[in-house]
Amino acid sequence: MEIKKVGVVGFGLMGGGIAEVCAKAGYDTVVVEVAQQFLDKGYKNVTVSLEKAVKREKMTAEEKDAALGRLKGTLNMEEFGDRDLVIEAAIENLDEKKKIFASLDKTCPPAAILASNTSCLSILDMAAMTGRPDKVLGLHFFSPVPVMQLVEIVRTLVTSDETMALAKPFCESIGKTTVLCQDIPGFIANRLSMAYLAYTIRFYEQGMASKEDIDKTMRLGLNHPMGPLELSDFIGLDTVYYIMSAMYDELKDPLFAPPTVLKKMVTAGHLGRKTGKGFYDYR
Repeated sequence: MEIKKVGVVGFGLMGGGIAEVCAKAGYDTVVVEVAQQFLDKGYKNVTVSLEKAVKREKMTAEEKDAALGRLKGTLNMEEFGDRDLVIEAAIENLDEKKKIFASLDKTCPPAAILASNTSCLSILDMAAMTGRPDKVLGLHFFSPVPVMQLVEIVRTLVTSDETMALAKPFCESIGKTTVLCQDIPGFIANRLSMAYLAYTIRFYEQGMASKEDIDKTMRLGLNHPMGPLELSDFIGLDTVYYIMSAMYDELKDPLFAPPTVLKKMVTAGHLGRKTGKGFYDYR
């Protein structure tokens, strides 16, 4: 089997980025959304991203036009009927993802590989909703997808060697470096980073130091590109809260229990950069 045609479920920040890098790499790419307004917004974001790449001389105007020509949006999942690989990048909710995988299993060709971009949820639980669990795996991209180099390839207990043999070359063909992960809560990146963020947020919550000094210490003392509280705002405090909650529910490790201040900020709608206010004020 050779991957030539790619499908993406979701045209938001992650789905749009995945669709963009696939189309740039030469893949016939179809993206499905639940409403036309989301398709329009996603297509606009990809167009702006590619135009910036042209201005930075990372690609030519002709290459931009060719990439956009390989990208199609749809409201009908039936258009995945000829896809070789479909990557789900929908909301981080396991029940919703299970429904999506059940639908994909009915729509996609029997040989198609189904992947999830989830950052922490069980791939096996999604695979169990299909009649092809051996062809299901995780492909966890990082935001922003066109810039970040890494993809975590997540293998379940039943993912086949054949599926794995196709995953790494595909990721490399779209310019990514890969690491192999087991299907455990948080995989590698979030298993480690959420422990770091949870401890840091508690450290701040307990008044051990100001947010500015915490971030300054990690930036200037340990040469991190961004302090942990700045990073939380960048990721989105709702996303951080959801990942910690999902990992705590699965592992029952108190380390991952979301700090009280984080829960209160999410309840207040202070989600970080995307809302203009989080640990810092961006308004």
